[in-house]
Amino acid sequence: MTPLEVKAAIEELLHAYVQCIDDNKLEAWPDFFSDPCLYKIISRENHDRDLTAPVIYCDSKGMLHDRVGAHRHANVYEPHFYRHLVSNTRILKCEQEVYTVQSNYAVFQTKLDGDTQIYNVGRYLDKVVFEHGAPKFKEKLVIFDTLRIPTLLVTPI
Repeated sequence: MTPLEVKAAIEELLHAYVQCIDDNKLEAWPDFFSDPCLYKIISRENHDRDLTAPVIYCDSKGMLHDRVGAHRHANVYEPHFYRHLVSNTRILKCEQEVYTVQSNYAVFQTKLDGDTQIYNVGRYLDKVVFEHGAPKFKEKLVIFDTLRIPTLLVTPI
């Protein structure tokens, strides 16, 4: 693949990933990851200080599936919808066929009463690999700038 084809494939992965979440098709969410994988949602402050306390931590596709199961059957939360905006996707480096990619994101949350608010803002710092020609997240760090998460964080970002 040419560098432009690689970038286009990675951008398509990012857009399909957020559309999956926005469309509430969470059962397909783990399919965006390789196995093994790492998914963390962590504050910018903790990430910048190399503190290891994330809000969400999953280190396998099995844990991602468990997360979806908990979302569907165990967690109690106010129903809501997400809408993601992703921008400024850049491939920072490629080492041993692992692409390090950074993107900015903003998540808007709409509740059933129609009230929409900015829910979470930050950046994705991803490691992307190609499996059988298809890009997958080997590692997805969601590094949020938002100082306060206003509700229970149950839906992936």
